[in-house]
Amino acid sequence: MTTQAQEPTLTVDELAARAGVTVRTVRFYSTRGLLPPPVIGPRRVGRYGPEHLSRLALIEELQHQGMTLSAIERYLDALPDDLSAHDLAIHRALVASWAPDAAEQTSRAELEQRAGRALSDGDIERLTAMNVLAAAGEGFRVDRGLLRLGVALLDVPIAHETILAARTVLMDHARSTAQELTRLFRDEVWGPFTEGEDDPERVESMKALSAHMQPLVVQALVTAFQRSLRDELRAAFTPEA
Repeated sequence: MTTQAQEPTLTVDELAARAGVTVRTVRFYSTRGLLPPPVIGPRRVGRYGPEHLSRLALIEELQHQGMTLSAIERYLDALPDDLSAHDLAIHRALVASWAPDAAEQTSRAELEQRAGRALSDGDIERLTAMNVLAAAGEGFRVDRGLLRLGVALLDVPIAHETILAARTVLMDHARSTAQELTRLFRDEVWGPFTEGEDDPERVESMKALSAHMQPLVVQALVTAFQRSLRDELRAAFTPEA
């Protein structure tokens, strides 16, 4: 099932406000080719859509993980050209999972600005139940890596209990995959590399290799998951001949 792309409606100022960056940052990323150009509307005003917002969020997350702009450019170049805003959001959410703690303090007004919409008390309760945010003083502690995904789920016509159950399934399998990949890396790469050696430079080079591999592993996981999910949904909902 293909999600129809929404018309670009955001000005560069609105895009920057929604993403929590400056207009200068948006234009800088555009000049580097990291963001696609806007759609030029009436009066020659550039308009941006959900894909721009999701790609900008992914760029910011990759930079937060310590990747250089050149490395980010290579990462983005490897992605399919037709990724939707939802596809990019999945990439960003998985990249953010490498961060030890992506929570930040914010007011309700700032939270709604980042969410791009007004949030009712019921919305706040659902986001809290999904561990996207937690009350903290007069504001909230917000998990940046989950906020955009949590807000998108507010409009999904699925029971809240089902969403929480799906989150448990994803977390359990993600943890299992991380454990297996770590074991494989430790036994097949780290062990032979350091065997019989006590060289600090070799240890540091292995740490650098591990950091370099993280975005590659994330990209492989996202691609494998998207293809598997597509195949499973097709098999589950396609009537038998």
